[in-house]
Amino acid sequence: MTIQQPLTCEELLTTTRTVRNGLDLEREVDAELVKDCLRVALQAPNGNNRQNWRWLLLTDPGLRAGLAEVYRAAFHDRNAAALRRPDELPEATRSVLTGARRLAERLHRVPVLVIPCLQLPDGRLPPGNQAGLWASLLPAAWSYALAARSRGLVTAWTAVHLDREQEVADLLGLPPTVRQGALLPTAYPLRTAFRPGPRRPLEEVLHHDGWQGDEGGGADDGRRGRIRA
Repeated sequence: MTIQQPLTCEELLTTTRTVRNGLDLEREVDAELVKDCLRVALQAPNGNNRQNWRWLLLTDPGLRAGLAEVYRAAFHDRNAAALRRPDELPEATRSVLTGARRLAERLHRVPVLVIPCLQLPDGRLPPGNQAGLWASLLPAAWSYALAARSRGLVTAWTAVHLDREQEVADLLGLPPTVRQGALLPTAYPLRTAFRPGPRRPLEEVLHHDGWQGDEGGGADDGRRGRIRA
């Protein structure tokens, strides 16, 4: 039997992927193992150390099925046009859509669903840039994904259900002061080896000491901001 060596820090950071297709839907995940991962997540930075994060750990089949139903409706609403004409999409986009659709169809079978939330004084999101608000939750959610990977689990980061956030809140009995930030389906993988994902070169996205290049610089229009030598 081959014993898998522990991941180095760099391996963990570069090979923790969103896994949609390769989830072992037959193998149970111990809730105590998930709680261990969440304890690691609670060491993430957060604003003024208020720790106003809240975590939903869903293992009940009925609740998972209910959430999956809402998720599928949101997914099909969001991707209706693309789902009608998948052959017209670029290959990479079509591949992601296929995996996302497969996750949506099987979400009720994923053994554990984790929803990171923030508890706000009145439940209202502030106007304008909300980066400071979500910076008190999303680093912890990613720490959870990393901790899960280090323990042989995989996750799929998604937020599709937020299109119908209130329906999920009603299903789970959330008070109006609690806002959801993501959804992390969690399972054992069907394979254990993962590679870094395809990413644009750093030189295409880095602006050193101010902005260089044309405004926008999106990958789709060819106007990519580059460092000037």
